[in-house]
Amino acid sequence: MNDKNAGLATRCVHAGEIKDAHGSPHTPIYTTTTFKFDSTADLLDVVDGKKTGSLYTRYGLNPTVFSLEQKLAALEEAEAAWAFSSGMAAESALFLAHGRKGIVCIGDAYGGTMEFLASQLPELGIPTYFLLGSELHGLKTYLEAGVGLVFFETPTNPTLEVLDIRAISDMAHEYGTLVAVDNTFASPVNQNPLALGADFIIHSATKYLGGHSDITAGALMGSKHLLASVWNWRKNLGTMIAPDTAALLARSIRTLPVRVERQNVTAQNVAEAMTQHPKIARVFYPGLPDFPGHAVAKSQMKGYGGMLTLELNGGYEDAVQAVDKLKLFAIAPSLGGVESLVTMPVTTTHHGLTPEERARRGISDSMIRLSIGLEDATDLIADIEQALGSF
Repeated sequence: MNDKNAGLATRCVHAGEIKDAHGSPHTPIYTTTTFKFDSTADLLDVVDGKKTGSLYTRYGLNPTVFSLEQKLAALEEAEAAWAFSSGMAAESALFLAHGRKGIVCIGDAYGGTMEFLASQLPELGIPTYFLLGSELHGLKTYLEAGVGLVFFETPTNPTLEVLDIRAISDMAHEYGTLVAVDNTFASPVNQNPLALGADFIIHSATKYLGGHSDITAGALMGSKHLLASVWNWRKNLGTMIAPDTAALLARSIRTLPVRVERQNVTAQNVAEAMTQHPKIARVFYPGLPDFPGHAVAKSQMKGYGGMLTLELNGGYEDAVQAVDKLKLFAIAPSLGGVESLVTMPVTTTHHGLTPEERARRGISDSMIRLSIGLEDATDLIADIEQALGSF
């Protein structure tokens, strides 16, 4: 089923699935590493790209991977999608393929991404630049200098800053610069960057697409033309997703809308409840009407996601005490699973930044980032309230 007019939930279930000789409703797991051909001519047709077919799993030419990638493309209504062994693998291949003339990162981003941009890529001679979301007036300078790629998350990690995808894409395209958006926090249920002008969408599929904290995977979506140059980087760096992981990811995507829509509602309830708590200085959540990015979020998002950050009236030790008292929230550095998770940016995602850089980015020592799962909102709120009572 590849009907682009079908709804998202329908696409999540049916897109990409292949017919199985034994009647399975889902694509089987082909753990096969290599595939045989009836003739040399048939093999060459696949090698030369004249026909689509299975050849060698490290290349991504595997039926289980093909099936997943069609489903991934359907999620974002993209022409094509590549699956990777992790979100960082997807970003790395994209940056190496399209960022060699320079990359501008806007706003906050995942710690691993920041490290790769700030340290590893410059070692390869690839220039990288960083702008805060409040410094967009400086983007034109880099665009005029001929950078090849603008990259950003929205909402960002961990302050949930909302960046205007259409405005940034329009500005970049005036100078022939490509735009990549990390859509991990929002998921395709809540936001579709390609429809807003972006050229690429990146997902850490470990998070909401996987949704059960049991796989590590990544995805890159975009046009066939632009993704073509990424393919060899994935093949030769060896960052292909494994077939069994691809099957698990396809399994999870079938329930994506149900999970994310529930997480949207619960996170909104938790955020609203926390705005009234005397020990909370600030709640970072795009769904709150007084949140600075709410208007932009409302214009480009269908839902506001399952991530929120609390800034406590207190310091680092107070935050640690509250986190350690939580019972339903597991202390863990990931997000997007069915179970609720908690982490402090200063101890995990942004631990590698200097205190001065964290302060510049508005990341305080008393921030607590919550990934809302599928538990009842009333239970999660009660758990947070009892933990806040500990200091």
